Amino acid sequence: MLKKFIIVILLLLPLSSFSQQWADDSNIEDVISGKSAYGEDEPLVIVEFWAKFNEANAFADWSKIDIPYVRVDIGKAPQAKKKYKVRMAPTIILFKEGFKEEVWKAGLDLECPVTLQEIEEAIEQANQASQF
Repeated sequence: MLKKFIIVILLLLPLSSFSQQWADDSNIEDVISGKSAYGEDEPLVIVEFWAKFNEANAFADWSKIDIPYVRVDIGKAPQAKKKYKVRMAPTIILFKEGFKEEVWKAGLDLECPVTLQEIEEAIEQANQASQF
């Protein structure tokens, strides 16, 4: 019985990692500053400015990212769209302690501008820059 319980817990662990959160103009600044819905401050946060009309080109590998990530529907966040100069969706921004660390913007083809490997490398570089 204990073995079954442990196996179930191990299978659920990946599901307990960060899940997708949505933000809009009312809470985007809290999200970017690292005030997470998960109960603790997070120094790194990834935000994807997303659009329903281009849903097919949204970043698809969020479950493989080990930091909080948030989607912002550009139709519901006009102030954030303007502030962060989002012209195309998807636009993905890595924030570190509330400041833009890296920006990936879709081109005229509206395709996702970044790969999982590129995001992982940017996260690693941001984490290394934090170490003294």
